[in-house]
Amino acid sequence: MFDRLKKVFGGDVASGDTPRERGVDDLHLASAALLTEAARMDDDFGADEQAVIARLLRERFSLPEDEVTALMAAADKASTQSVELFGFTREIKDAFDHDERIQMIEMLWEVVYADGEVHDHEANLLRRVAGLIYVSDRESGDARKRVLDRTGTAS
Repeated sequence: MFDRLKKVFGGDVASGDTPRERGVDDLHLASAALLTEAARMDDDFGADEQAVIARLLRERFSLPEDEVTALMAAADKASTQSVELFGFTREIKDAFDHDERIQMIEMLWEVVYADGEVHDHEANLLRRVAGLIYVSDRESGDARKRVLDRTGTAS
């Protein structure tokens, strides 16, 4: 996985190496980058949010800790270098079925609520991502309620 993550950021186009090798790792990176972006929206990417992202990636993709750490570093870099969500959301829309896309929205809500409050920019991001991956507002709202129920967070 480390070699494939290096290719995502370090491929040499001049020598014929492609900067992105499409596949499972792209899906992991896209998911992690969206989760990271959600955590950054309130300008406070704290330890609570990082721990939630690590747990979600470990559970969702059955990754060992070292791969989660590498993936989070790559996602952090991808998130800061990207000016648009479309590439990340397209990867998720194309790879996940509808129920999995709803689960992705649920994961995003979990990151947003990790610090105990929802910032307007975070809520806006969730609306945009939901639309881009074809999850309805109602389904996103239901996912949000499940997260609130599961975490015991007050809305």
